[in-house]
Amino acid sequence: LSLFLSFNLVVIALEDKTIVSKLGDNATLTCIYQERELPLKNLLVYWQIADDQEECSVVHALISGQDNEREQCSHFKNRTQLFWDRLEEGDFSLLLLNISQDDERRYKCVIMEKAEYTKMIHQAEVVLSLAASYSQPILSGPIRNSDSAGEEVTFSCRSGNGYPEPNVYWINKTDNSHLLPSELKITPHDDGTYSVFSTLKVEATSNMQIECAIENKILRENLSAKYTEQKDSDDSSTESHKNLGKNGRGAQAAGIVSIVILIGLLTVLTCWLWRRRSSKLVSY
Repeated sequence: LSLFLSFNLVVIALEDKTIVSKLGDNATLTCIYQERELPLKNLLVYWQIADDQEECSVVHALISGQDNEREQCSHFKNRTQLFWDRLEEGDFSLLLLNISQDDERRYKCVIMEKAEYTKMIHQAEVVLSLAASYSQPILSGPIRNSDSAGEEVTFSCRSGNGYPEPNVYWINKTDNSHLLPSELKITPHDDGTYSVFSTLKVEATSNMQIECAIENKILRENLSAKYTEQKDSDDSSTESHKNLGKNGRGAQAAGIVSIVILIGLLTVLTCWLWRRRSSKLVSY
């Protein structure tokens, strides 16, 4: 098993000779015969499309150690190469350049030996599948008021640059139940990839947990995004107004108390001064 993964390249070669390649990349179709050494001049090597219904099935031909392009299908012209430094070792793998959607097929490698009569000595099949990773899904949820329970709310989920068409799942994480999307739109692009957009309409609850998942079966990838409940900004502003009102009323009450205390002090001081002056007049 050999595995190659990178941000811009996805090529996986498995033991069962299934190859997964990204659109526009190169792929190696493996065919190895090492039972015994054979001179190339005695060999006929054909790479062909395994489907017998094709009008032209020859992908690449090697006859007596030389490439033969006369029988090659026009779709594969200048897009196939053998590894010449490996041929004498029995490695007849084929490099297929600039993969397109039309290359997603089952291929057959046939090796024949010319002696007294021509006989087939080896055959192998390789399945070429195409795939590209989808981008991390972006999930947009409703901005809710605290009293919006029971109302219908809408979620949206989008992802792109993937291949083949994905499976899209909406999941209620409170019980892991699957929800039916209200809308599902898959759009093809010129480069062969797809983008996906889906919406979900549900009744709002007090503990909503919604997840959108994008599945790529070929790559066995499952990317997901989860909704985190958000409160409406009006709630916070309303709460601020309430706090301001409370603070204002508290300050007003404190001011009234201060005025009452001040009046009381002035009254006491006035009475004390009046009495003192009256005692001085009586003495005089």
